[in-house]
Amino acid sequence: MRTRRVGGSGLEVSRLGLGTMTWGGDTGLDAATKLLTSFAEAGGTLVDTAPAYGDGAAEKILGRLMHTVLRRDRFVLATKAGFGLKDGHHRINTSKKALLDDLAGSLRRLHTDHVDLWQVHAWGAAPVEETMAALDVAVSSGMTRYAGVCNYIGWQIGTAAAWQQAVPGRAPLISGQVEYSLLARRAEIEVIPALAHHGMGLFAWSPIGRGVLTGKYRNGTPRDSRGARDHLSWFVEPYLESRSRAVTDAVARAADGLGLSPAQVAMLWVRDAPGVTAPLLGARTAEQLQAYLGLDEVHLPEPIVKALDDVTGGPNQARTAAG
Repeated sequence: MRTRRVGGSGLEVSRLGLGTMTWGGDTGLDAATKLLTSFAEAGGTLVDTAPAYGDGAAEKILGRLMHTVLRRDRFVLATKAGFGLKDGHHRINTSKKALLDDLAGSLRRLHTDHVDLWQVHAWGAAPVEETMAALDVAVSSGMTRYAGVCNYIGWQIGTAAAWQQAVPGRAPLISGQVEYSLLARRAEIEVIPALAHHGMGLFAWSPIGRGVLTGKYRNGTPRDSRGARDHLSWFVEPYLESRSRAVTDAVARAADGLGLSPAQVAMLWVRDAPGVTAPLLGARTAEQLQAYLGLDEVHLPEPIVKALDDVTGGPNQARTAAG
């Protein structure tokens, strides 16, 4: 699998990433083992996790597999901090203490002395200088090689990146992680330009539109889908409306003409979009993941890309400028 540099940093990652949000829940140890093995055999290196995934279960499974199945040094390991469950409620705490406590817990669960990329999971109420100071400590101590942010909007990325760039010796932000797909192109307005301005890479989560762009929901909600599960239906429902159906139909038509699946078309559109370092694939089974692993030499024809742009909101200005 080909690799890409993350922003202006020296870190290189596979241009597809493996997400672990369902690990410890819908994806058990056996399925996770097959996923990680298949991904590594295809040359994949980037694995993204978080303490919030399964309340630490995803990190525990990943840590176990990196000591029993595959070596830790085969992967670019990314995790997060500052977001999780407390007393049954989601909480965001980006104070320095909370972030560093989260990192210490992640390292224990992952059975490693460092991660390659440590990301603030969400913008919080703590002063930006306090949040960023935690990243400085983590990088300077060797607990992480690089630092990034997740789910920040444009002005938040600009504020945090500029703060880190203001004084030599602070840990630069090398990446931002945000939802980006044919059903969620908001990032093109401010997030992607902000990342580009500050020399940061983009990791796109839910590149298949939370599973909707596979086409599986075109005739209802399958029993074995995320949309049919009480704990995940909220995640899928926003994309089960008429506009999303029109986009899904357009992706399906393109797939028919190209001899690809709708999911492959949706992923390729994200993978090769301007500014994207890697889409993060949240496959629940090795069979789902396999469909994306043999596409290194496959690219969508330019007329198809433009048609999909048009049907999902209009031209991508970054693509237009590059052309």
